[in-house]
Amino acid sequence: MPPPYLGNAFDPSRRRLLIGVGATLLLSASGMLGLATGAMDPQRMRTTMTERYGHQGAQTLDAWLNLLRKLEGRDIADQLKGVNDFFNRRVRWLDDSQIWDEEDYWATPLETLGRGAGDCEDYSIAKYQTLKKLGVPGERLRMIYVRARLGRSSITQAHMVLGYYATPGVEPLVLDNLLPTILPAGERDDLSPVFSFSSDGLWAGGSSESLAIPTQRLSRWRNVLLRMSAEGFL
Repeated sequence: MPPPYLGNAFDPSRRRLLIGVGATLLLSASGMLGLATGAMDPQRMRTTMTERYGHQGAQTLDAWLNLLRKLEGRDIADQLKGVNDFFNRRVRWLDDSQIWDEEDYWATPLETLGRGAGDCEDYSIAKYQTLKKLGVPGERLRMIYVRARLGRSSITQAHMVLGYYATPGVEPLVLDNLLPTILPAGERDDLSPVFSFSSDGLWAGGSSESLAIPTQRLSRWRNVLLRMSAEGFL
């Protein structure tokens, strides 16, 4: 999807979607929970990156692993900023049709790092998975689909950001690929949330409970988890 201009703050009338991490619906016995929470295999990841992207791919993986080592045990503010900056600086925004010759492709973090390019979903997925590797609880993170207002106009277009919820019931901090600063949702009135999801559930409207198992409703999310597992990421 094309990169929207992002201004100041979430539309307060739509903020209900982002307030309150209520009861979550865990992934079922389909085996997807294991994919979402499994341990990574650095050697298989290195093999994947070298085979697909050569020596430069292996170097990029080393930079990502060094990021994990650097941020391990740091406070959450440092981890959020470090991860947000890492992907925003290393990954160039490009449309899926330019990278993958597909209209809408959700890339794994290794694919995003290997290509050095991605769109908003790819940034959000990579940041989400990296923060989970650092030990940030999954219930504090959600990938959020929004409608982003273009400048001062009334025109909006689809976009995805990552939300971090310090505690249940508070508005999230927003990690975005187009702004270097992590801001509270209340300072992003250019964004109107549509729905949010994680490996734990899928939320829409003002609901505080998960409406569905995301791997059943979001085939692209299921597919990206399967590819991450094959790469050794999960």
